[in-house]
Amino acid sequence: MGDLLLVRHGETEWSLSGQHTSWTDLPLTPRGEEQAKSLVPLFAGRHFALVLTSPLGRAIRTAELAGLSGAVSDPDMHEWDYGAYEGVTTVDIHRGRPDWYLWNDGVPPGPDGQPGESPEDVGERADRVLGRAEKSLGDGDVVLVAHGHFLRVLTARWLGLPAADGRLFQLGTGTVSRLSTEHGRPVITEWNSRPPG
Repeated sequence: MGDLLLVRHGETEWSLSGQHTSWTDLPLTPRGEEQAKSLVPLFAGRHFALVLTSPLGRAIRTAELAGLSGAVSDPDMHEWDYGAYEGVTTVDIHRGRPDWYLWNDGVPPGPDGQPGESPEDVGERADRVLGRAEKSLGDGDVVLVAHGHFLRVLTARWLGLPAADGRLFQLGTGTVSRLSTEHGRPVITEWNSRPPG
């Protein structure tokens, strides 16, 4: 059985500033592009059973620059919908809600079409992605290129944990993580890795 490789997209202006970024489709910064290119040696010459990306440009571009060909966009891999907190930093939110914590409180609704999501909402999407990925794991490794909070929730669900336990897994931009099994049970075998250099 193959492993599940998680790739968080490269840096954007808002990931650098700490602004919550879901539907705002920002491009990678020059550093973000370099982060993505640095992943090429990890994937060069390898065949993957399936490569899925978020539908957002920053994830698609990361996959392209990392040399992951044949990627299929999956709308369920969209980042957490931050509702009214889109573009707002946690520091700014704490000015009005000092005890706010994304993983417990979710977000208030935003403009039309952006209702915001709870951890459980994101977990339902992650479960669907895992279901699709698991169908291909018998044929080899599967790569998922997406976003920090989404991939953290997906990791929690892979391990059989509640979606909100994604809070336990910090994930940097331009990193690769590996989910696998040991004795038939889900495990993390690599986390938040960057190529040397």
